Amino acid sequence: MNLVADAFAWLTSSEQWTGDGALHLLMLQHLGWTILSVFVASVIALPAGWAIGHTGRGRGMALGFNGAARAVATVGLVIQLVLVFGGVHKPEAAVVTFVILAIPALLAGAYSGIEAIDRATIDAARAVGMSEWQIFLRVELPLGLPLLVGGVRSAALQVVATVTIAAYVNLGGLGLPIITGLALRRYDMILGGAILVALLALAVDAILGLAQRRALPRGLRTESPTTTRGDRTPAAASTS
Repeated sequence: MNLVADAFAWLTSSEQWTGDGALHLLMLQHLGWTILSVFVASVIALPAGWAIGHTGRGRGMALGFNGAARAVATVGLVIQLVLVFGGVHKPEAAVVTFVILAIPALLAGAYSGIEAIDRATIDAARAVGMSEWQIFLRVELPLGLPLLVGGVRSAALQVVATVTIAAYVNLGGLGLPIITGLALRRYDMILGGAILVALLALAVDAILGLAQRRALPRGLRTESPTTTRGDRTPAAASTS
């Protein structure tokens, strides 16, 4: 309990909230790296995932890539990319690492959202004369949006947790007090930094969780006594 009390004393100390290394500035850096990485990963992964879900082709390759990406040692990859890119390109090396980490969840969310839709719904859209683009934009994208946002939610949480290693290459973020605390054997600092990372992750999860619930098309937001709004998938809702 003394360690927990010391950690909260460190967190509430006015010294930690002033100067260039103020905790709120580190939190903004941490959030900035997260948003940038998830955005870049989305630009890469979402079109590929939508194409896989719409055409049904390339799913095996996507699964293989996802498995390989999740097996990567993140810290080792950051250090290796810093060596490859050069010392003046540390931000680029870090972002590439976080993008690689975020892609699997985004890719899976994009194609699984479309695959979960009842194929009878897609066939009905084709039967009324919709083009493939119209089917994607008016049927597949709206119905697949909840699982897509779920993929964004999963990717963001993974990146928030992993951005702590940015401090290893002097890029700031909430990993800085953790790394500094390890060097100084200041366990209150380590725990305080970990608490802030956890709080930031919980806040991101809460916001994206709300967005995921709101992403379900309004016409499918019917609830039964045994099914909550957040538990209904596009596939289940379309067949109810």
